[in-house]
Amino acid sequence: MNKLLTIAIPTYNRAELLDKQLTWLAQAIIGFESDCEFFISDNCSTDNTQEVIKKWQNISHITLKSSRNSENIGVMRNIIHCLKSATTKYVWTIGDDDPIQDRAVAYVINKIKKHEDLSLLFLNFSGRNQITGEPVHPPTIVGNRWFDVDSEDGTGDGKAIFEHCFSKSVGAVIFLTASVYRTDLVQRALQIWQEAEDNWISLAYLAGYCAANGRTIVTKDTYVECIVGVSYWQKEPKSALLMQYKHLSDVLIKLEENGYSKQFCRRMILKNFQEANLKVFLGALRRWPVFAIQTVVPFLALVGMSVFDVVATKELKMAETTDSAAQNLQKYEG
Repeated sequence: MNKLLTIAIPTYNRAELLDKQLTWLAQAIIGFESDCEFFISDNCSTDNTQEVIKKWQNISHITLKSSRNSENIGVMRNIIHCLKSATTKYVWTIGDDDPIQDRAVAYVINKIKKHEDLSLLFLNFSGRNQITGEPVHPPTIVGNRWFDVDSEDGTGDGKAIFEHCFSKSVGAVIFLTASVYRTDLVQRALQIWQEAEDNWISLAYLAGYCAANGRTIVTKDTYVECIVGVSYWQKEPKSALLMQYKHLSDVLIKLEENGYSKQFCRRMILKNFQEANLKVFLGALRRWPVFAIQTVVPFLALVGMSVFDVVATKELKMAETTDSAAQNLQKYEG
């Protein structure tokens, strides 16, 4: 029997965490063994990750496939390798350290069985600060529930749902463990934009592409916890600059090319400009002046174009409103 869902784990030198996550998964899939398989992409670990994988491959009730990169290919490339390697109808790539509720697997399986045209499933999640243990949520959302919309029945407009989620919190739509994709769609999206593997925010593009091509579900209840302050990109020196001044804009351009409105994409670019942390640019300017300028100048040009487009759209709408009012007045006077 063909499996329905691949639960994939990209990992590197975290054998203990991987073992703990697989222990949870082995218990969580009981009753759904015929529907699920596991895939682990080892990013050339130097610890005992391979021993952990072999141990779990010998467990009779689970199907576990794996690959080991010949060198460390980076976090995003390893994540995307998981997505490309899936052969089941759906793929759910999870972090090796993300706390996931026991009921999550059953929920996911039941939803993808019920809705054959499901293209994207967002599992709502809570946030917790790694150091203080305090709840964390985006400033635009009240309560510790990172998606403030739910489309549990999947009847809503996928694009509109994604646009709302993306505009409320970029971090929500790029949280790896919160997203379940239909495999053919996410692989098609990666084929269209092969440079996605070099973009820290490309998971937003993948979610947006899937949302635009089928039924989209956002859960009301939370099923996952995000530990804030340990994101993989935070360990990369230039990541903050690239994410704010290049990668988000590149994602929005690709979304526009794949069916999202220019108005939405331009508004998001302006929102990004307004919220960008100038200290990130100034810090980069001191450390890597040429790189910082080469990154920010194209972004500022795009911001200028976006301002023009937004203003032009408003003026066009005002002109249309004025013309409509004049026509109605003429009809009344006639």
